Amino acid sequence: MPGAVKRRYDATSRRQAAARTRAAILDAALELFTERGYAATSMTAIAVRAGVAVDTVYASAGRKPELAQRLIEAAISGTDQAVPAEQRDYVRAIRAASDARTKIKIYAAAITAIAQRLAPVLAMIQQAAPDEPQLATLWAEIAERRAANMRLFVADLASVATMRLDPDQAADVVWATNATELYQLLVGQRGWTPQRYEGFLADTWQRLLLAD
Repeated sequence: MPGAVKRRYDATSRRQAAARTRAAILDAALELFTERGYAATSMTAIAVRAGVAVDTVYASAGRKPELAQRLIEAAISGTDQAVPAEQRDYVRAIRAASDARTKIKIYAAAITAIAQRLAPVLAMIQQAAPDEPQLATLWAEIAERRAANMRLFVADLASVATMRLDPDQAADVVWATNATELYQLLVGQRGWTPQRYEGFLADTWQRLLLAD
C-alpha cells in the first residue's frame, strides 16, 4: 500500500513538472515571436529562452505551427492546454444564469479577459500569416469554431428572452463583435480600458440582440 501511494504521488509530480515545462516553452515562444517575428524565431532560440533542450520543446509543444496553436488555445482557455467550450467556467456560468442580461454580462467579461490574452498572439499571427499558410488556415479554423459556439450562445439567450434578430443574424453579430480584432482597434489603438471595452460589449449585445 505505501508503494501505491508513492506511485500516485510521483505521477502527479511528473504531470506538474511537465505542465511547468510546457508553460515555460509557451511563454518563451510568445516572447520571441513578439520580439523577433514568427519566421525569424528558431526552435533553438525558444529552447534557450525556456531553459530546456530543443528535443524537449518538440516533445512538449511540437513544431512551430503546433506552438502557435497551443498559444491560441492557451489564450482562449486561460490554461496551457485547450479546454472544450462546454467545460469552461464562464460557459457553465452563462448556462446557469436565469436571465439574458446576466448571461450577456458574464460573456462580455469572459471575452474581454480572453482578448487581453489573445491580442499579442493574434498580432503575431497577422504578421506571419502571409508567409505561413498553416497559420492562416489555423486562424480560419478558430473563426469557424467561434461561429459554431456563437450559435449555441444565441440559442441559450433565446431560451430565456425574446430576440430582436433571427438566430443566424444574432450569431453573426456576436461572432463579429467578440472578435479580438475589435479589441485591438478599441483598446490597442484607441486607448480604451478593458473595463470600458467590457461594458461596451455588454451594452451593444443587449441593445442589438434583445427585443425588450
